[in-house]
Amino acid sequence: MAQNPRTSETDTTPTTGRNDGLSRRSYVRSVAAAAAAVTSFGAAGTASAQGDYEVIEASGQTITVGDGETWENKLLDLTNGQDVVVVTEGSDWTIRNVGVKGRNTSGTGSSMFGISDAGGSSTIENVYLGDGSDERNASSSGHGQTAFWANPEHSGHIDMKNVNIQNFADNAVYGSAPGNAGGGTIHIDRCFAANCYVSHFRLATAGSKVTNSSVLVDDEGYAGRGIWAWAPGPIEVKNCQISMNGQNTAIDAGANGKGTEVVLQDTDYDEQAGIAEHAGSNVRLEGDSGTNPEAFMPKGTPTSAEEAASGSN
Repeated sequence: MAQNPRTSETDTTPTTGRNDGLSRRSYVRSVAAAAAAVTSFGAAGTASAQGDYEVIEASGQTITVGDGETWENKLLDLTNGQDVVVVTEGSDWTIRNVGVKGRNTSGTGSSMFGISDAGGSSTIENVYLGDGSDERNASSSGHGQTAFWANPEHSGHIDMKNVNIQNFADNAVYGSAPGNAGGGTIHIDRCFAANCYVSHFRLATAGSKVTNSSVLVDDEGYAGRGIWAWAPGPIEVKNCQISMNGQNTAIDAGANGKGTEVVLQDTDYDEQAGIAEHAGSNVRLEGDSGTNPEAFMPKGTPTSAEEAASGSN
């Protein structure tokens, strides 16, 4: 099991300020209001051109990707110890070829990408967040940084493809909030997540799924759940490898007294970490599913910030 379990690790007690409510959205808005500079797509400021992508130096700014907009070929440089928040608005937007260089240091209860689609279909593809968050980002009784957080009001669909997320002190993809609110769906495909805390892929809404993806836990520091399915579900997991090395839980179904269903198809999971079914949840194994996982980097998934920003992978 992961060391220093946090309050969100229980299934019966909602986490203060983090019970799939509006805390992350409120955080993003407060950052946007307080930021000294807000950088939007195409705006000048702390950005510079390098090769085939734009380098944006972190300065506590918020970047907004608007309705129908494509935001691509960006390298967000966090190596100066500052941070960036990226939020989306409206529908049918695209975030593509984005690399994050350097560890996030923003502190507890925040998210680097706040995502939502208002009834349409949006895309996140070829993104690198493999440098993670540093030790100042974690707390034994609170929360650290989330890579992607879905706003509860998300009512459309988001495709996430070829995203690499590692070493975040909170969920890699916190996608459960719309489950009992906006009802939007998320499809995680050909993505890799490793050594993140609380969970790696967290979903709730019927139609949401994880396919052709891999989860790896090989570090005791941030040993979160592999996949965490919340109500109402069902959640589909297909053609995935979930290698936990005996830590935490590979597939965790249900939370806070509400059950759900997970359909596990052609997927290998760590038998020692196992499957947990809470509040009447059901994890159904189908196809060629087993307990001999081999973590892998999905083809086309970037392994560095520069590779992602240039789209050269």
